[in-house]
Amino acid sequence: MTTDLPPPDRGVDDTGATDTGIDLGQLAALANDLFRAVPGHDVGEPVPAGRAALGRLDRPVGLTPPPHTVAPQSLVDLPNPPVPAPAISDVDQHVWAAPTRLEDPDPGAIGGGPTRATTPTAPTPPVAPAIPEDLPAPTAPSSPGGSVSPDTGYYFLAEATSARGTPGTFGASGAPASPPDEGALHELLTVLPHQLSAEPGPTDHGDRYFLPVDGRSAPDVRPIFDVATVRADFPILSERINGRQITWLDNAATTQKPRAVIDRLSYFYEHENSNIHRAAHDLAARATDAYEKARTTVARFVGADSPDDIVFVRGTTEGINFIAQSWGGQNIHEGDEIVISHLEHHANIVPWQQLTARTGAVLKVIPVDDSGQLLLDEYQRLLSDRTKLVSVTHVSNALGTVTPIADVIAMAHRVGACALVDGAQSISHMRVDVQELDADFFVFSGHKIYGPTGIGAVYAKQTILETMPPWQTGGNMIADVTLERSTFQDPPMRFEAGTGNIADAVGLDAALEYVERLGIQNIHRYEHDLLAYATQALVQVPGLRLIGTAADKASVLSFVLDGYAPTQVGEALRDEGIAVRAGHHCAQPILRRFGLEATVRPSLAFYNTTGEVDHLAGVLHRLAAASGAARR
Repeated sequence: MTTDLPPPDRGVDDTGATDTGIDLGQLAALANDLFRAVPGHDVGEPVPAGRAALGRLDRPVGLTPPPHTVAPQSLVDLPNPPVPAPAISDVDQHVWAAPTRLEDPDPGAIGGGPTRATTPTAPTPPVAPAIPEDLPAPTAPSSPGGSVSPDTGYYFLAEATSARGTPGTFGASGAPASPPDEGALHELLTVLPHQLSAEPGPTDHGDRYFLPVDGRSAPDVRPIFDVATVRADFPILSERINGRQITWLDNAATTQKPRAVIDRLSYFYEHENSNIHRAAHDLAARATDAYEKARTTVARFVGADSPDDIVFVRGTTEGINFIAQSWGGQNIHEGDEIVISHLEHHANIVPWQQLTARTGAVLKVIPVDDSGQLLLDEYQRLLSDRTKLVSVTHVSNALGTVTPIADVIAMAHRVGACALVDGAQSISHMRVDVQELDADFFVFSGHKIYGPTGIGAVYAKQTILETMPPWQTGGNMIADVTLERSTFQDPPMRFEAGTGNIADAVGLDAALEYVERLGIQNIHRYEHDLLAYATQALVQVPGLRLIGTAADKASVLSFVLDGYAPTQVGEALRDEGIAVRAGHHCAQPILRRFGLEATVRPSLAFYNTTGEVDHLAGVLHRLAAASGAARR
């Protein structure tokens, strides 16, 4: 499907019709009728109680007009102005966007923002049904303009006759709906992108989300990732820095938060806020249910056998320290060996240095090759019957290297060692199944996967957790206390002393469910191709050297640029509204392996676009040209 953007001066006349003959007023009226309708319910009747309480991602309530056209004054009657969506002209999206999620027009709808409780019964928090991870590839479009699937609960445009649904079905549930004039609306939706087309611009990329880096059409046809609609879920992406719309390329440091997470946190504090467990009142019950539901979601997301395998912590750093102090303090002794890799974040180095200093154990390091990938032959030589723990990152935060973690774990187990996986940088980019990996420990941070800061999780095999002593003591983890002795609860409560970060655990639940609705495999595919596109763009900048060129990478593009310190490049990008990290990234050993103290580190997420990559590359080309001119 090829849909070219219209020129900027294309608009509407006094009657509301475009110069292509499309009556946008008619389109608006049809859209209002269509998206006011609740599946299985006639327009004009009051919405049954509970039917409007759909999550933000469940059903469309607004339409994003094609880029460079003048939108009708209102496509949906909203009680309040919607959160501004990112300017489509600033987003590299060359397929007409699927309907954008705006506020729910029903003032009582949870998905449109939390409301105050008016009855003693517990309200339903903003959630949505899970959506399958993998979506079938669309068949070739039958018309020049392609078609837009009416099942816009997904972030992929595909033929309406795909396995996700048939014309007349809406939302993840596939419930039938027959709003008035639906056929006429779909006819308009099908023809509109084609009729409002123009000659492609220099960054138009054809009928997929972008072309492969070699510029040729791909042999396979993939569902198109509707990045404009995804971006509309992230309010902060509309922020302007130095007069420019922000380009957030600092995702390895932290990810931005979708409206679903922001609303869920607000809802918790408005309707559920209480300490958890033991209290005999309704708010405590609500808070406890929400907190324990979050534990169940984390377990499902990482493939754990049980929610009892999940311990909430503040993040990856605290999780590794917890394991080092509890499990390590019990199991690591003088002469024992711990193996880490040269790729590690400081949080997966310093706790083991401290432990070996206390116990007399030995710390060994897996080296890497010049691309930044682990040398497995050297790793094998480090292993022995004295090896008690191997602790390795899944994805390097400084280089983006994806380590062969399944092999690392299997090799550790063959010598009787436990294996810990630092999943801080992998959790948001690829599927994780701890049972399939056979990991003994897996640790990640919520803010790396679109959730709040100050919350994370440790997965551990239940047989290991049961043997581990508490690492902090106090309230909440106690079974019984006398003045002479104390006994402790079973895992995981044994390791969650005091009042936990309840609200942010609930926010993490919302973030993981949001990612599940998009599908982690779909995210992985889009980001993989975006990384390839960005790599090709950056290597063409004169004087730019990528640091970390492993064949298997995720998210990260560390580099240095001739003539500039990394901080100078970061400041120049900041002036253009581009946010990157410049420094040692809390991974000094691996940068020093390449003779460096710092790099510039753009890092990608699924809401980034080829247009943003082009913006980054353009600034770097200007810097390179200025440096070359100065040298001459």
